[in-house]
Amino acid sequence: MSAGTPAGAPLFPEAASTLAGRVDDLYLFLVGVSVLMTALISLGIIFFAVRYRKGAAADRSNPRHHSWPMEIVWIVVPLIVFLFTFAWGAVLFYEGFLPPDDALPIYVVGKQWMWKIQHPGGKREINELHIPVGQPIRLTMTSEDVIHDFYVPAFRVKRDVLPGRYTTLWFEATRTGEYHLFCAEYCGTNHSAMRGRVIVMEPAAFQTWLAGGIAGETMAEAGARLFERYNCDTCHRLGGRGPLLARIYNSRVRLQDGRSVIADETYLRQSILEPAARITAGYKPVMSTFQGQLSETQVLQLIDYIKSLGEPEEEPSEP
Repeated sequence: MSAGTPAGAPLFPEAASTLAGRVDDLYLFLVGVSVLMTALISLGIIFFAVRYRKGAAADRSNPRHHSWPMEIVWIVVPLIVFLFTFAWGAVLFYEGFLPPDDALPIYVVGKQWMWKIQHPGGKREINELHIPVGQPIRLTMTSEDVIHDFYVPAFRVKRDVLPGRYTTLWFEATRTGEYHLFCAEYCGTNHSAMRGRVIVMEPAAFQTWLAGGIAGETMAEAGARLFERYNCDTCHRLGGRGPLLARIYNSRVRLQDGRSVIADETYLRQSILEPAARITAGYKPVMSTFQGQLSETQVLQLIDYIKSLGEPEEEPSEP
């Protein structure tokens, strides 16, 4: 067993997150419906093959071409089952994509062939993710090279990690222990070695682990240092050539073309690396790109610093 693979962790573990059991219930329901329909169709085929085989003494004098009750039943009953399954799956889909407001943010960068993870307080990990039990976790993920896929079988969660954009994933572990972490998207020669473990700890033990080791700067502090190093405050200040960044995160930004967008992580990342893509109304496209000057980790640090400057007091609304 290679490093980063949890010793004794089963490849097909029991559900270990809040939504995992409900995902299993839906999966078993689908399997049950499939088995039932397969059995009914197979038994029907066998019955009619035997009943109306050549030479059988079956009454064929007045064959019926259709039966309205039968047609209604085989249309309405499957329709109800399929709509019920769709509604069940849609609820799970949306709940799986919308993290709770109190979710703990953690940042993940995929790279051939490792997972680089950083906690907001500055703690960093490679191919390991320490989290507290009973606490919703929100992962903001991106890739430095090719498409990866963050997959934790025990939590029944899997999400593509894409270069050039952010994807999010959330879960809440319900049991302490160590769980497999895989890349589920072929990403090159050593794809099979891109694996690790998720270590779920009691909250007190997690806080002790988080405070241990070499003390380092938080992500927001690292972002503030980068902000100062690249002289970003020259423009992003009162009266400067760029918009103020205080309370910009998660606010509605009006663009030059009349559209408006929410300043989420994806918008902030594009504004740093492709500043001319979406120009804020009232400002000129004078900002130079930082493409190639900042790593994905540094971009995340800058974004965390901007987020630390506050959010709008009210939720953004549609214009």
